[in-house]
Amino acid sequence: MAGHNKWSKVKHIKARVDARKGKVFSRFAQEISIAARDGGGDPDLNPRLRTAIEGAKAHSMPKDNIERAIKKGTGELGGEAIQEITYEGYGPGGIAIMVEVATDNTNRSAAKVREIFTKNGGSIATPGSVSYQFDRKGEIRISAEGNSEETVMETVLEAGADDIQSDPEQHVVYCEISRLNAVASALSEAGMMPVSRQLVSVPQNPSVIEDVTAAKQALRLYELLDDYEDTMDVFTNFEISDEALAKLDA
Repeated sequence: MAGHNKWSKVKHIKARVDARKGKVFSRFAQEISIAARDGGGDPDLNPRLRTAIEGAKAHSMPKDNIERAIKKGTGELGGEAIQEITYEGYGPGGIAIMVEVATDNTNRSAAKVREIFTKNGGSIATPGSVSYQFDRKGEIRISAEGNSEETVMETVLEAGADDIQSDPEQHVVYCEISRLNAVASALSEAGMMPVSRQLVSVPQNPSVIEDVTAAKQALRLYELLDDYEDTMDVFTNFEISDEALAKLDA
């Protein structure tokens, strides 16, 4: 849930989804293909591709899979071109949701995303009716292991980052889109290799869910959207109150 508020409150959902290795490989393959499509297949000349490959290797993605994803992006394997599409919608209680999809079949993806929304207390919205509630930012994730928050903060702030959020597992750095490459390069030069680097949608104002039933519905909708095979990322503005969260975890 990149760009989501209070990561620790809902990261068990993301962890369960990403724990399925096939899903992880699929997302890295999509990211590698898109990066190769946009910037070429040479990782030495394409920072986004290099970051995607490094992330894939860190998750033990086979070399053949990586090479196939690059060739798909550059068009060497033929087939339908991959397109990036963002769907906007609302969930239970009016929460705002944006779903980023990478697909070679737009009709299939549109139908599936709409089905997930409508069957789980949500609805698809017209383009632009949800996105104005989010700010587009650059996001860089660094493992917390061996990298102190103080060191990371000093490095990224000097490079022009806006904010850093840390938990025991990772540091998440936010910056203006124009500063993404500079901040990522500063971290790499300081010996702190980013685990991921991407553009995210950060909610301007959180929508706090107090009701346990509504919280379950919102998490269920998020999980299904995130678990869809073509989904790259899901951004939403909901938070779960401490009281509701305690009941969910009880």
